[in-house]
Amino acid sequence: MRNIVIVGGGFAGTTLVQSLQRRLPEGWRLLLLSEESYTTFNPMLAEVVGAAVFPEHVVAPIRQMIDAPRTQFVMGRALEVDFARRCLRASTLAGLQEIPFEHLVLAVGTRANTTLVPGLAEHALPLKLVGDALHIRNRVLQRLARIELEHDPMARRRLGHLIVIGGGFSGVEVAGSLSDFLRGALRFYPRVARDELKVTLLQDGERLLPELPASLGVSAARSLAARGVDVRLGARAVRVEADGVMLADGARLDASTVVCTIGTRANPFVEQLDLPLQRGRIVTERDLLVTGRPGVWALGDCALVHNGDTLAPPTAQFAVAEAQVLARNLLAAIEQRPTVAFSHRSRGMMATTGHLKGVAQIGRLRFSGLPAWLLWRAYYLLRMPTAGRKLRIWVEWTWAMAFAADITHLRFTRTAEADADATPP
Repeated sequence: MRNIVIVGGGFAGTTLVQSLQRRLPEGWRLLLLSEESYTTFNPMLAEVVGAAVFPEHVVAPIRQMIDAPRTQFVMGRALEVDFARRCLRASTLAGLQEIPFEHLVLAVGTRANTTLVPGLAEHALPLKLVGDALHIRNRVLQRLARIELEHDPMARRRLGHLIVIGGGFSGVEVAGSLSDFLRGALRFYPRVARDELKVTLLQDGERLLPELPASLGVSAARSLAARGVDVRLGARAVRVEADGVMLADGARLDASTVVCTIGTRANPFVEQLDLPLQRGRIVTERDLLVTGRPGVWALGDCALVHNGDTLAPPTAQFAVAEAQVLARNLLAAIEQRPTVAFSHRSRGMMATTGHLKGVAQIGRLRFSGLPAWLLWRAYYLLRMPTAGRKLRIWVEWTWAMAFAADITHLRFTRTAEADADATPP
């Protein structure tokens, strides 16, 4: 069997497998390598932060998404690539293994960049993974419990102040979710006053959601302000500290929780490969072939992909479109036919600004409020694999519309750890 090895189990990698697995000619095999056994629906992480869904509802098991007999999933971490021998070295559950390949596809995504602002790495909470979302939610619940035990009024307000850095899609959605979550959880914390809680959104720009038309950015700001979010435009964070954020204009905001939604950096695996990089992304030809590396392809967030005269944005929509084009090009390369250039016209972009509110652009049409929120949920519900998972999420969303958010501080404590904690010093 001749291998097509795909590294990365995100939107790009799994969609490529789904598009290609039943079209491979005889003698070829697909092998998908991923550190995690699931795909994360990153646009829904804000829903986890706000307890609108449980963490397991924003992930999909990879093994449920691949089903062809000549497709294999391997849970492991890619370590290095020997391009001369056309071999990938990986750490798997069975130890170190060398995986030969005829074609290698890199879809490893990116990592959060915590070096953009001094103090960001030490004091801010990034939002990139499911674990990040759950940790932020737990931190908020800890702060509420701490306020009830605190007597100093200044300390109480600092504990209740949450700052979100970044006014893009993630920042807007997290700020709205946090505001709704605080409002819903407050009834269970009778010793916390409403005016002791505050969410501030910092955007180093003239408006929110710069990827959308200006009118939708204005609508998003109004929607968040109506929910009590303090939206600060043209506010650039220059330092993050344990108890606040310093702004470029010299102002200081006291807060004990800072969420960072800005900046990405290259995956460490990509950085150590001898590949052409630009702004931390792998440079590709128009057909997604890595420049100067025959048989090596890249797509998704980790790749610098041309889309006509512009560059494809690192979004889930474009990752899916790139995977579909790459599936055609891999088949063409196998059959020694000409490949095609990637080209995709955005179908639209959407963002939620809180419960029952959002903004959306579909073609030339623009929506705000409830219609945009319903469109957002419908799109991501349809993207979920299997009817059972769709039903679970729909039920959870419906439940959340009628009942208070879950305020469980979820910890995964093993018996040995619990016993160690109980041992007196």
